[in-house]
Amino acid sequence: MPLIIVTGFPTSGKSTRAKQLHTYLSERIKTTTPSGATPKYRLHLISDQTLSISRSVYDLSAVPAHTRSANASEKDARAAIYGAVKRVLSDRDIIVLDGLNYIKGWRYQLHCEAKAVHTPSCILQIGCSKERSREVNEARLSREPAGARDAQTEGNADEEAEGAYEPANWENLVFRYEEPNPMTRWDSPLFTLIWEDDEEQRRRVFDSLWEAVAGETRKAVKPNQATVQRSRDADGDYLYVLDRETQDIVKRILEQQGDEGGGEVKLPRGGAQGEEDLVVELPGSKKIGLPQLQRLRRAFMGLNRGGIGLEGVGNMSPSRIRESFVGYLNDTFEKDG
Repeated sequence: MPLIIVTGFPTSGKSTRAKQLHTYLSERIKTTTPSGATPKYRLHLISDQTLSISRSVYDLSAVPAHTRSANASEKDARAAIYGAVKRVLSDRDIIVLDGLNYIKGWRYQLHCEAKAVHTPSCILQIGCSKERSREVNEARLSREPAGARDAQTEGNADEEAEGAYEPANWENLVFRYEEPNPMTRWDSPLFTLIWEDDEEQRRRVFDSLWEAVAGETRKAVKPNQATVQRSRDADGDYLYVLDRETQDIVKRILEQQGDEGGGEVKLPRGGAQGEEDLVVELPGSKKIGLPQLQRLRRAFMGLNRGGIGLEGVGNMSPSRIRESFVGYLNDTFEKDG
């Protein structure tokens, strides 16, 4: 089931909305599950707090200027979140990912992971003005005693407590925030809740979100062709079949051609019984040797090896490979003749 990525400014109300969404989805799953039956979906809420990730990992003020672009603590935090998401991501799990999620490349990576397991993803953006978010952060800073702030820095804050960011860290995160763009596939569908939205509006947004990613009208998700392992048929791997069939044709040509060269060599298609044989028209000027045939075979394999994974080439049957190689030889002999 879907991956729901919550994003927005720091201290803009993301965790509050994520918990409201988690409650809504829990109720929705219960109402759609018949009495006594096992729920169709499992629900997960993943956030910095559930993974005990301190908010200080995003603070670049303590990092030397020349290493800020490679902030190791933030990368380690994202790796922990990524692992937690990937462990439970499946077509039976709904994941609410609460966090900054401010980097579009990070959202794209999560989108690709969801697409690879045939499950949809969407973005829930929490809209809040910079001024209001700053006020919330300053209010939290004023309420926090120094000891509690130090505990959060060490990652020992209570899970239910909403910590504050240091002012410089907060400004930096707002500056680095990359707004979701619904025109891009990894940021769509995009749903927005703003600070002032009441319960009725929140319910409408959550209903629309459910219908888009878990309702009966949701679109089927197909993974990118490059990430799908090509199916193997009974004859074996495509490269093996390509090598085997072309080697067999070269062997038969060497065995059947005359001493003077020229003539025709008939080859079986390798398909169903009763099919017409393939015919290789050899040049009459000279006998074709093994080195020349091997060069042509390697050239043919090079042309067709690049299509592995493409449906039109990667699923070529042995008979189709033989027909294509014979046609390639006839065209080459005609041009050289």
